[in-house]
Amino acid sequence: MREDSPSRTAAFVAAARQLGQLLPESARLADDPYGGAFASPAIARWFDKNTDQLRLLAEVPGLRQWILYMQVRTRVIDDALREFTAGGGRQLVILGAGYDCRALRLPELADVRVLEVDHPATQARKRSVLDQLGARSHADYVTWDFEARAMEDLPDILDEAGLDLGKPTFTIWEGVTMYLTEPAIDASLRAIRAWSAQGSRLALTYFAKGRIEKPTLLTRAMAAVVATFGEPWKFGWTPTELPGYLGERNFTLLADIAMCDAARELLPAELADYVANPDRRFALAATHESIAVAS
Repeated sequence: MREDSPSRTAAFVAAARQLGQLLPESARLADDPYGGAFASPAIARWFDKNTDQLRLLAEVPGLRQWILYMQVRTRVIDDALREFTAGGGRQLVILGAGYDCRALRLPELADVRVLEVDHPATQARKRSVLDQLGARSHADYVTWDFEARAMEDLPDILDEAGLDLGKPTFTIWEGVTMYLTEPAIDASLRAIRAWSAQGSRLALTYFAKGRIEKPTLLTRAMAAVVATFGEPWKFGWTPTELPGYLGERNFTLLADIAMCDAARELLPAELADYVANPDRRFALAATHESIAVAS
């Protein structure tokens, strides 16, 4: 992200979530009626006036894959979060929240304390857009400049913002890890662990290391695009090293899923093939203590 500028990749992610409305009903896995407005106010208006014409966008090669991928990614995280709240969890931290609108669109979060952490420029744009839409989120905004502040200080800031450090927290770290250096990854995980009491969960998305180190031509093209926005890809794990890496930071890996496998479970077969890359992944982890108590 460029200094003092809101995230542009976050705008594309948000727009893709709403563009899921253009897919066949069987492929609509997550409904986000707010997302398009973060990319352009015109997109939000088009949904009300030109839905039939907009449906053609969902047929554009490349864009179709992106929309379907975002439906799968969003749904996988939503389902893990729903399981947490169904078990009594009442705290959610969204780290690098971007234009996440879960606090608005998921009824399961109505009585959940939601804290969204992100750069001041991105948060300012989010709040402005939601005000224009007349949308009132119950989330609390925690302004945080990841480039300028030490992650070890964030648990105390969340505590001051109302997070109960003695109660379980679900942390979403979505679409972020690939943009960080390894030291930033390590510092972030240690900070997350510091606010993750017994029974907490961490949901993260990541790129398998091969996608970073040995990219295909298409991946190189995509990486070049996001790099022009000041958000280059930097980091990935191999699936085999992730359990040990998390374990050293006092997390236990519960699940590590390729998005292409999730797509085959969630989408019709003819559409699941569009989400074919095994290097885009979702992982769910828990604090060590919660596993010990469960056993």
